[in-house]
Amino acid sequence: MAAMKSKNSPPKPAFTRRKARGFLQTGGILGTQIRKASEKRGFSETRLLTHWAEIAGESVARIARPVKVGYTRQGMGATLTLLTTGANAPMVQMQLPQIKDRVNATYGYAAISRIHITQTSPTGFADKQADFHHDRPEKPPLSAEKKEVLARTVSDVSDGGLKAALAALGENILKKQKS
Repeated sequence: MAAMKSKNSPPKPAFTRRKARGFLQTGGILGTQIRKASEKRGFSETRLLTHWAEIAGESVARIARPVKVGYTRQGMGATLTLLTTGANAPMVQMQLPQIKDRVNATYGYAAISRIHITQTSPTGFADKQADFHHDRPEKPPLSAEKKEVLARTVSDVSDGGLKAALAALGENILKKQKS
């Protein structure tokens, strides 16, 4: 009878303790949730979303992005929906055969049979939704007086690396401030 568990023994935790393996990559932790979210929009292959610039090419990636993959009831030949602005739609339309070939090469078989282009304006109801440019505009250089104030501020720091890092941080902060 001593081998039997007592009724007063604490219950086992519902979770099992994770073995200490150090830090985990975010992609490993969130991979399942990312896959489920992208599958809701038809993307069985998340690589199409994450590596769009490599798959479609830089010129196409600047003006269009994938929005949805819709499958037919028969299951063969999906439709890829691309979002672009109205002015860029003819440019994307001309490149559809190359885009389809590149996307199908990513899947490894002829998964996409059609590509549908959706146009939206860069302003209005979908404000900033169609912004495809990932380059940030250059900030104007600091004035001589601001550079002098910054140099005086970090002049007491003795470590050269820290001094340079603080000066760079200060310069970025001053560039963001509106004069």
